[in-house]
Amino acid sequence: MPSSTPPAADLLLRAGRIHTLVPGQQPQRALAVRGDRVFAVSAAPDGLDHLAGPATRLLDLPGSTVLPAFDDTHTHLIAAADSARDVAVDGARSVAGFLDLIRARADRTPPGEWIRTTGHWQELNLAERRFPTAAELDRATDRHPVLVLRGVHNQVLNSRALHRCGIDADTPDPVGGTIARDAAGRPTGHLRGGMALIRPHLPVPDPAARLDGLRLATHAYAATGIGTVRDTNSTPADLAALGQLRDAGQLGCRVRVLLGTLGYTSVRQVEELLDGTEEWRYAADPWLRLWGVKFWMDGGIESAALDAPYCPAHCPTPGYTGQFAWDQRELEEAVELVARRGRRVGIHAYGDRGVRALLDLYERVQRRLPGLPHGTLVMEHGGLADREQRERAARSGIPVTIQQPLLHDVAAIQAEYWGKERVAALFPARGWLDAGAEVSAGSDYPVGSYGAAHSLHGLTTRTTVDGVLGPEQAVTRTEAIALHTTAATRLTGESRLRGLLTPGRLADLTVWPADPTTVPSADLAGLLPTHTLLGGRPVHGDA
Repeated sequence: MPSSTPPAADLLLRAGRIHTLVPGQQPQRALAVRGDRVFAVSAAPDGLDHLAGPATRLLDLPGSTVLPAFDDTHTHLIAAADSARDVAVDGARSVAGFLDLIRARADRTPPGEWIRTTGHWQELNLAERRFPTAAELDRATDRHPVLVLRGVHNQVLNSRALHRCGIDADTPDPVGGTIARDAAGRPTGHLRGGMALIRPHLPVPDPAARLDGLRLATHAYAATGIGTVRDTNSTPADLAALGQLRDAGQLGCRVRVLLGTLGYTSVRQVEELLDGTEEWRYAADPWLRLWGVKFWMDGGIESAALDAPYCPAHCPTPGYTGQFAWDQRELEEAVELVARRGRRVGIHAYGDRGVRALLDLYERVQRRLPGLPHGTLVMEHGGLADREQRERAARSGIPVTIQQPLLHDVAAIQAEYWGKERVAALFPARGWLDAGAEVSAGSDYPVGSYGAAHSLHGLTTRTTVDGVLGPEQAVTRTEAIALHTTAATRLTGESRLRGLLTPGRLADLTVWPADPTTVPSADLAGLLPTHTLLGGRPVHGDA
């Protein structure tokens, strides 16, 4: 006869509060895991003790709070991995201090090898409030090519690096970007959107070092409560490397990949990208999936497409209103190609003119391709979007990803380019939700800092490095948590797999020393989980 004894749990977790995020359900006190799934929950701390067996792991944390693991729906994991061993310059407070950090790395780097910085820093944090120049970088080292990264779109090269990349007075600006020049037309070292000119001259990463960087980066995300990332600028080679880590069981978070098209100018290039990744199209592995293709409508801080001109000090030409990254007809054809091939599209749109152009493009594609599956066309950022644009996106069923940490970190420098009033209107979370739009949240690292609680704090307080901006766009804790959990899994099409802590869903959860739903705002920003578990397996903390 079949046994009536329930199977033993692989993990039994007891906590002070377990927020399952099931609407109307009170916090639970116990959770059992079998395999990689939640097996049962109970309102009593001892309510699942009958599921304990000789091999059951017990995590007894009566003072802790449990939530589902968070998603970062727009980030650059690959950038974090690539810079895992680069020069960290975010602590510099002057150009001299910045150069000292590079000089120290040069002292222990063989001559001729590239030196790179991490990208998570802001020039306004330096006393001089500007980028270093090629000439200044030369004073740190003229024996090494130096690549300074700032965010995704800005680069600074020293003279040796400019020469190695073949960038001189005759080099035309990159598509969608610029080369800063002195009065004589010579490059000063600063490029915007210049990676297409630089990347072919960078060394091919050592495969083992690259895998280790990816491993470190995925676990670093997990240490902040992020269990799944949606990387928005990967290459086929990145996808293959992530596959190696998955196969070795070394990923620290789940990854949803958008293949980047930065530097692309033609539909043919996009077609080749699709052809080269067809084998990943139907892979349903819960750790690693190909989500779709990423395009750029406009630029970022310095070149987003705006309706009104930039501040006078930052107008390279009179009346400058930013720029588009693609020829619009070519972009539309490329987007339609991706959608016809059954892939999904995410397009960066940051300025209000960029958001409007994106909605126009998506609506034309929807008319030509009626019945597209939900979530095929996504707006990345939706930064400066007024009420009319928000309502248009909601009516058209266009999901939007927003990134409060980006606003937090760049508010001061963004105000230099746009003015504080426009910056205060960025990422209008309250407005997006009130319009009925499908919104989820991320960080846009390395422009913004990743971290679950850091994002919750910004979404609920609108605190930035430049003070509280746009407080009317703040949302509640419950809404902010949903943007990183249940709303995020709707975006990725995984609502039945993740986002709630209910039997049958993946046991992706975070354990916190204080309750993120009630902890005072002053304590929320720096709150970190003690444990992050994915599929019941610890990827951060001991369990």
